Amino acid sequence: MILVLFCPVWIPLMAALSLIVKLSSRGPVFFRQRRVGKNCSFFMIYKFRSMYIDAPRDTPTHLLENPEVFITPVGKFLRKSSLDELPQVINILKGELTLVGPRPALWNQDDLVAERAKYGANDVTPGLTGLAQVMGRDELPIPVKAKYDGDYCANINFLSDLKILFRTFWAVFKSDGVVEGRTGEATRSDDEVGS
Repeated sequence: MILVLFCPVWIPLMAALSLIVKLSSRGPVFFRQRRVGKNCSFFMIYKFRSMYIDAPRDTPTHLLENPEVFITPVGKFLRKSSLDELPQVINILKGELTLVGPRPALWNQDDLVAERAKYGANDVTPGLTGLAQVMGRDELPIPVKAKYDGDYCANINFLSDLKILFRTFWAVFKSDGVVEGRTGEATRSDDEVGS
């Protein structure tokens, strides 16, 4: 329902960004990638393509030795602003994502999926944003990220979701937690978990 209300904003924005991506580098506008959904089922997530078409397809960016060489100039802006995620409104409309929930792992991120299983975080529909995203995003080591995801799943409620959405807008505005080519650089104390 919220997405329908924002149609006048995101449809023209998606159209403009599609044109920019298409004109800026060779390849398709959208990037599709297999992700882990609710109950460890798989689905294809949509993003604006932010990398050149010869980039490794199923390797998380933080595991690439030199990710900057694969990211297009337009892609750098899209990733920093998180606008590359905008096509995921399609996944939300299809019921594969919600606005708030654990971010869906790559199909081959067995370590993250296994860690989330300890907290029941694989049993809910993943989200466009989540507690781990506002607590550190790419900077968090996998055990910490999974713990945040578990804390969210144990306390799902409307006010919590609203708080995470507002914190997401602020984090995106400041480009907090966006780290290309490394992960686990920042940790938070246990007191901050779930805040």
